[in-house]
Amino acid sequence: MIVRIMGEGQVKLADSHFTELNRLDDELLAEMESGDEEGFRRTLGSLLDAVRSLGTPLPDDALEPSELILPSPDASLEEVREMLSDDGLIPG
Repeated sequence: MIVRIMGEGQVKLADSHFTELNRLDDELLAEMESGDEEGFRRTLGSLLDAVRSLGTPLPDDALEPSELILPSPDASLEEVREMLSDDGLIPG
């Protein structure tokens, strides 16, 4: 799957990593619902770090369709709330 991190670019990630990313997404959603800013920051960082470390960056000039779009590391809790559907960042 192709994942876009806003402001950074795209990463190709094996579908086998979906379960781990979905777990982090569930944590992030719970922290957002409770208004836990510190937990939100920590989990967003973990989610983005997982995508970066498990995936392979695509060249900057690649324009592949992204299956997932994740917020930038400096996105606010409110900005991410606006991005979310009922399913979270990673549709399950």
